[in-house]
Formats: sequence, C-alpha cells, structure tokens
Amino acid sequence: MTSSKTIRRLEVVSPVPADIDIANSVDPIPIAAIAEDLNLGSKHYDLYGKYKAKVLLSVLDDLQGSDDGYYVVVGGISPTPLGEGKSTTTVGLCQALGAFLDKKVVTCLRQPSQGPTFGIKGGAAGGGYSQVIPMDEFNLHLTGDIHAITAANNLLAAAIDTRIFHEASQSDKALFNRLCPPNKEGKRTFANVMFSRLQKLGISKTNPDELTPDEVKRFVRLDIDPDSITWRRVMDVNDRFLRKITVGQGAEEKGMIRETGFDISVASEIMAVLALTTSLAEMRDRLGRMVIGNSNAGEPITADDLGVGGALTVLMKDAINPTLMQTLEGTPVLVHAGPFANIAHGNSSIVADKIALKLVGKGGFVVTEAGFGSDIGTEKFMNIKCRYSGLVPQCAIIVATIRALKMHGGGPEVVAGKPLDRAYITENAALVEAGCVNLSRHISNTKAYGVNVVVAINKFVTDTDAEMNAVRTAALAAGAFDAVVCTHHAHGGKGAVDLGTAVQRACETQSQTLNFLYPLDIGIKEKIEAIAKSYGASGVEYSEQAEKQIKMYSKQGFSGLPICMAKTQYSFSHIPSQKGAPSGFVLPIRDVRASIGAGFIYPLVGTMSTMPGLPTRPCFFDIDIDIATGKVLGLS
Repeated sequence: MTSSKTIRRLEVVSPVPADIDIANSVDPIPIAAIAEDLNLGSKHYDLYGKYKAKVLLSVLDDLQGSDDGYYVVVGGISPTPLGEGKSTTTVGLCQALGAFLDKKVVTCLRQPSQGPTFGIKGGAAGGGYSQVIPMDEFNLHLTGDIHAITAANNLLAAAIDTRIFHEASQSDKALFNRLCPPNKEGKRTFANVMFSRLQKLGISKTNPDELTPDEVKRFVRLDIDPDSITWRRVMDVNDRFLRKITVGQGAEEKGMIRETGFDISVASEIMAVLALTTSLAEMRDRLGRMVIGNSNAGEPITADDLGVGGALTVLMKDAINPTLMQTLEGTPVLVHAGPFANIAHGNSSIVADKIALKLVGKGGFVVTEAGFGSDIGTEKFMNIKCRYSGLVPQCAIIVATIRALKMHGGGPEVVAGKPLDRAYITENAALVEAGCVNLSRHISNTKAYGVNVVVAINKFVTDTDAEMNAVRTAALAAGAFDAVVCTHHAHGGKGAVDLGTAVQRACETQSQTLNFLYPLDIGIKEKIEAIAKSYGASGVEYSEQAEKQIKMYSKQGFSGLPICMAKTQYSFSHIPSQKGAPSGFVLPIRDVRASIGAGFIYPLVGTMSTMPGLPTRPCFFDIDIDIATGKVLGLS
C-alpha cells in the first residue's frame, strides 16, 4: 500500500493541456519521501538533487529473502507512426494501482534518448495526466547514464584505431616493452585485464619475462582486420551527416584512413549490456566480452583483448544503478537503460525490475514497458530479457487504439506531423473490426508464452462506444483475459482503475510458467525461423552475407545465443506498408550481426538506421527556457 503522504490527487482540466504545462503545474514530492515509502533507507540510495536518486544494487543483498511482487509487461499492437501510448498506459496503470487501488507499485521505464526528444518523436515520459516528473529532467540528462555510455563506447573506439596504428609501426619487442614495461625494480608484470587474453591464447604463464618469442608475438599482435570492425562511435544526437565518415586523416595517421560512422548512443552495445546485466561483476564480464571485429585469421577480438574492459566498467560504475523518480500522482518509478528497440531488445533493465519486485513485495506490482509492438518488444522481453533474468511475468498488456486498428483495417496512411484523415475521427466500426486481425495475432502470440493477456484500449475523444465494443469483442474472442477502455491520458490514474483491476485479477490467476519461443541449443537459422513463423512468414530467405555471418558466428561458438530480430515495427512482415496480419510471405535476412557482450545475435530484416536524422522542423524549435523561472518550455 502506498502511503498518503506520497499520493497526490490531480485536478484535471479539459481539454488536456500540453504535457510540459501539466508537468510544470505540479510540485514534485521530495524523492527522499518516495524512497522512504518504499522502505529504502538512506544507505540504499544516493541523491541527485531534490527529485532524483540512484538506487544502489546493495538493496538486493538486503532484500534477498523477500518475496517478489507481480510482474507485468506492457506491449502493443503494430503501431502507427504516431505511437499508441504504451508509456502513457504504463504510467497510468501504475497511478491507478498505487493512488486508487492501494497497491504497492513501481513503474520501470527506459531512459529516453535526446535524439528523438529534440528530433521528431518528442520525449518518453508518458503524456497528459499520466507522466513521470520532473518531465524535463527525465527527457534530458537525467543522471548522466547515456553520457557514461557515450564516453565508454568512444573510449573503446579510440582503443581500436590506436591499437591498429601502434601494431603497424612497431616490432613485437617494442610493443611488448610498451605493453608490459618494467617497473622501478626492473620487473615486468601483466595488468589484470591481460590475463583474459593470455587464457584465451592458452598461455598459463604469469611472468612476462617467461614468454617465448612466439608467445610474445601472439600476445601483442591482435592483428585486427580493419574491414571486419563493427564498433562505431556514438553520440546522443540525431545527426545524419555522421552516418558515414572517414577517420585517420591527420598528418600523423597518414595511411591509416578507414571508413566508419556514428550511431546514436542508445544503439551502443554498452547500452544493451547495461540493460541485461544482473550485477557489477556480470557487467564487467559482459563489457570485456564485447566483440569489436575479427583478426585477419578470423578470430573474434574483444574489449578485454584491447585491455579496456576494466576502464569501461569504471566509466559505467554509477550507470548500473537505476534512477528513482515519481509519477504525477506520487507513485515511484525506476528509470534505467534505453536500448534501441530494433538492433537491441528495447526493454528497460533487469536490475531495475529485480529491485522493484523486492521493494513492492508479495501482492505488489511491477509494471515495465517493452519497445514497439509485441512482435518485437514483448517477444524480446520474453526470449532475451526473461531468459537472462530468470523472472516470470504473470500478465502481458497489449495497448491498442481505434486509430491504429482502423489503419490495419485498410484506412488511409497515417503520417507523423500531418492531420489525421477523416476516417480516423468519424465512427466506422466495420473498419475497426477489419483491423482487429492485427490485435488478434498479437494476443495469440503473447498468450503462447503462458501469460494472461489484458488489452488496454486507449480512448480518444473521437472514439465511439460501438468502436470500443468491437475491439473488446474481438479481443475476448482471440483469447484475451480481459479488454478494458482507458482514459488515463485525460484523467490520470482514475482513468485506468478498470485496467488496474483487470491486471490484478489476471496476475492472481496466473501460474508461474514461461514458455520460450525456441530453445537455445538449436542452430541460429532454426531460431530465426521460429520467430519468423510467429510473424506469419512461410519461410526465410538468407542473403549471401547473412549465410557467411551465420557460418562465422557458429564457428566462433556463438550459436547458443538468443536471437534479437531487427525488423520494422509497423508490420508483422518486413514491409511497413503491409498492415493487418499478413501471412505467407518470405522473410528476407539481409545480414546477421552479433552483440556478444550483451548476449544476442541480431539478424537484419531490411535496412535499419542506427543514426536517425532530423526532420525539416525538429522538436527543438519549440524547446526554450523561461528566463524568469528557469522552467523548461515546449518539451513534448
């Protein structure tokens, strides 16, 4: 039960004001009070100002014997480019559970990238009267985790090019003398990080002076194949002109020019590592295992081969701790990690979920959000995140809107930034019914994991009762546990009470089982084909490059990893314009890549941009500051 001192009753107005205006109209509760309500002592968190705190992993040790609460994941149908309100639903549900249904609850959300915040999409704090506050801090620097990832990623990028440069210009002896210099007493030692490379090479010696000339050569020469390097630099800004660059054009690096590029920071494998790690020790191991490319002999080269795994962990040591915030109605939120939902798994962190489940305890609720539609986000939540965490959800929510269902039923194209066609704001129950084929497939796919499915229908002012009833009828016919109309955007937690009640019933009647879509001990292709089948594909077609990569990763011993499919979110198929529930198509795999430290193989279905571009009129046109009060204006 949430205490009355941290519950705030909202005074809602209609029409709903801009998100930032709502956020600015509320004075946040001091975060120490939110922490106290969760039974967090001062030793369990570090304050970052008045309204944010880092929750320390030590809380897991102190609560080791405590029962977990109920675990709920929020996914969605295949969305329109406008989004269907998954984050808003996640927040609104938690406000309902905590502020109206007297349940102990924690919301677990991803940290948003500044790229879309200043670009076309806007922030990700929820919306209307279901938001995380302070909204401006949530959407901007927060506690610096993404900056830490940017710094660590680019340190590794610098280490790669530097190592190639020095190996090209020095003899084996000179390299060895610099990598293992004698101390003041003339004695050489290996740095701790070097022992992982020695072990990899099968060298058990601990004294550098005992290495033979051949062992010295193998130790000092990574012999990186520049054409195989997959590690790119990152920055947390949408900058299309950095997608392809050349490095090494300085006078001192003449002759070392190579082509590379920038990704957005949240696409870094280090972000995926942060999201999937369960402890500081495991994060250190995962960071060290990240593969940046191959040697000319075809052997994978890791961050620890470059000697940088420990330094990366030092840069990430504070980022591993989730950030505690609050909703508009005073319920607690843990914000942590924000991996790309295409080339990564698009879910917030395991450690945040684990901490939250212990904090709410038996009968409490932890609600977390999965990226994009359930074919991408929920699938990866189950088969990647839950596989690594060992956690089992009791309920999966699928967020739907009349707007998106009409689009899937054959409605006109929906384009971000353009007014909606009249078809979306006038009653047409038949169009909604036709589009429910998309919802039905999402329900059946999600039910197959062994969880109860609740459909949350986000209601807009133009939606009618007949259209809502059509969705509810279709959802129940497809096997949903319940389907509930929600108005949390306009009314806050009060508008999601029915959803909260349905979720509670769904959790209380669910057994602790989880059916994975595929086992890990089958081949890469078999796993890909299992996922493709869930999309409705009749088969899979592999390019020559994909075949080559699958063969290489299998040879390198990585075939036992789960699969993280990089596919469009707008359709079950690989073609964004194919709406509804397409079937019988052949899924093309253009390339196959790997995030070995994070722990997954990611096939590319079509072209995936890892560095978005800015539109003609980015969101930053509206963002400014009130110089009298210091309040941020125009964030959306």
